[in-house]
Amino acid sequence: MPNKHNTSRRHHIPKMKFRVKNWAEYDAGLRRRGSLTLWVTAEVIDGWRAARRTTPGGQSVYSELAIETSMMLRLVFHLALRQTEGLMASIFGLLNLPLSTPDHSTLSRRARTMESITKGCLLPDGPIHLLIDSTGLKVFGAGEWLQEKHGAKARRTWRKLHLAMDADTGMIMASTLTGNDVGDPSQVVPLLDQIKVTIASVTADGAYDGLPTYEVVAARDEDIRVIVPPHVTAVLTDEAEHNPSQRDQHILSIAARGRLGWQKEACYGRRALVETAMGRYKAIIGSRLRARSISGQRAEATVGIAVLNRMLDAGRPNSVRRLNIAA
Repeated sequence: MPNKHNTSRRHHIPKMKFRVKNWAEYDAGLRRRGSLTLWVTAEVIDGWRAARRTTPGGQSVYSELAIETSMMLRLVFHLALRQTEGLMASIFGLLNLPLSTPDHSTLSRRARTMESITKGCLLPDGPIHLLIDSTGLKVFGAGEWLQEKHGAKARRTWRKLHLAMDADTGMIMASTLTGNDVGDPSQVVPLLDQIKVTIASVTADGAYDGLPTYEVVAARDEDIRVIVPPHVTAVLTDEAEHNPSQRDQHILSIAARGRLGWQKEACYGRRALVETAMGRYKAIIGSRLRARSISGQRAEATVGIAVLNRMLDAGRPNSVRRLNIAA
């Protein structure tokens, strides 16, 4: 195989090793993630029934918090809607609570129209270092069923999940779900609009390179630092000699120090944290969307992000890198 050719003479980078300093707390947090009390809290029970509406129309039985909690349990334990209904009913039965459970049809219908879904994260005190990236989520529909059952050809369908996370806390601050034909730079504005705290820097990969990304970030705040690697064919602007832009400064830094030197100077390596968050989403929530409508898929992805933030808030590792010292 090509990757194994001349293996003995290839340059090998040793794998980084980390040591968790708060293992006792982190271990307890990992166990707490499986506790039902993390998801069905006293606040949820108190706000289970919908508030009396003052406008014309039918009265809802269940609050949006009740629907969101049910959807969280569904994603955490990988249940179908009917099994989610049975799980909630059993919880209320064990607690001897006179609360009814929304049926699977109500969950499916209300999930598509939820107006607000908590992201499950606390806002940091100071400016945040924002990391932006996107990943693909598979949509399992009738097309693939026909392909598997009858051998018919079907086009692959998938969505793009765009994430913006805080580099220091690991919390996902904003998200959008679009079709696979939507460019990544077009989602910078919708992501920034969801963040209400001060932003110190925005880091993204080369797919976001271009003046539009720098312009939309500058429209939010001119003091925000944009860390995006320019393309290998990128050229300086006409004003680079007298008033270089941030992109011009990146190009000049790469020319002087090389790309690895620029990455170290700009702290570009922390962008890998958002890739880790996307891998965590696919490992815990899944790599495909169960909902059929785009509105339901967006609600499902947003609830999944709230699940990840709540799990991370329950306990996160405080790890330090161990230096590989040769004997």
